[in-house]
Amino acid sequence: MYVATKGGERAIDAAHQWLAEERRGDPSAPELTIVQIREQMALAVNRVMAEGSLYDRDLAALAIKQARGDLIEAIFLIRAYRTTLPRFGASQPVDTDAMALSRRISATFKDAPGGQVLGPTFDYTHRLLDFTLMAEGEAPQAARKPADPAPAPHILQLLDRDGLMEPLPASDETPPDLTREPLEMPADRPLRLQALARGDEGFVLSMAYSTQRGYGRTHAFVGELRIGTCAVDMEIPELGFAIEIGEIELTECETVNQFTGSKTEPPQFTRGYGLVMGQSERKAISMSLVDRALRWAELGEDDMGAPAQDAEFVLYHCDNIQATGFLEHIKLPHYVDFQSELELIRKLRRDAGAETCKEAAE
Repeated sequence: MYVATKGGERAIDAAHQWLAEERRGDPSAPELTIVQIREQMALAVNRVMAEGSLYDRDLAALAIKQARGDLIEAIFLIRAYRTTLPRFGASQPVDTDAMALSRRISATFKDAPGGQVLGPTFDYTHRLLDFTLMAEGEAPQAARKPADPAPAPHILQLLDRDGLMEPLPASDETPPDLTREPLEMPADRPLRLQALARGDEGFVLSMAYSTQRGYGRTHAFVGELRIGTCAVDMEIPELGFAIEIGEIELTECETVNQFTGSKTEPPQFTRGYGLVMGQSERKAISMSLVDRALRWAELGEDDMGAPAQDAEFVLYHCDNIQATGFLEHIKLPHYVDFQSELELIRKLRRDAGAETCKEAAE
């Protein structure tokens, strides 16, 4: 037993060394730096921060490098590191009305107050490989600083003003923290939004797509999609007031969905909401569609039985770290379990063979 254990340890150490060599790649090629990943793979960094629930670009870039570009493994690394950090307070809710915008579009109002800001987007690019990016020694271009935009209130406020949009519920309750408390059902909307915000982008996207194809009660318009930086304020007990401790980049999406009404309320548009750390508009739009699908009960709609309307199905399966852990555990040794299954099927085959021989003899 001792020899087998030591042999396993040596194999694991060798596997770790081999992994490090594979991570480095060809030693003659320049090593990828954290700064390069942070600055030139920003969207991957943003996804790792969002789904890892930790806003730190350098650490997200480090995790991507350590994981050899496997973003789910990088997210796992970030979440594991996050558990080691002390918690010394909580920030106040960010004010997205005051967001310093780098991108802001609406599919519902062309001439929205504050204008539309296309910003850095793939929306209008040709999906053709740009081989000039393979050129060596490109001259760096100076970063373009956008001009200070005009005040840009949330576009859905236009519908709010005319009573055409369902009002936002007022609540002073502190929502539960999904990073510190396990998910429990039934989950209210703040908890659902937390789970979706750090859920796997591909899973949330597929759920959102299913609602657009009819598996759920949504027909959404992007009321507003905005990307920019928001100030993060924290109240300091010793001072007795809040101070700004930094800025955070956010992507926010509000969708306008088909209307509802009741005997006491006139028909109004309903809303879906998505908020994600970093620039991640595909995730924010998907989140808002799934959020709206999950609200069917509180809006008094009938359950159509669509997957995106099933909160337990969506929320328990959107977390890619939990899914990865459960999936990958089956590649670990299950020798005893398999031997019991093997013995069982052999017994069944023996019994079936004996029964066949008995029938043939009769």
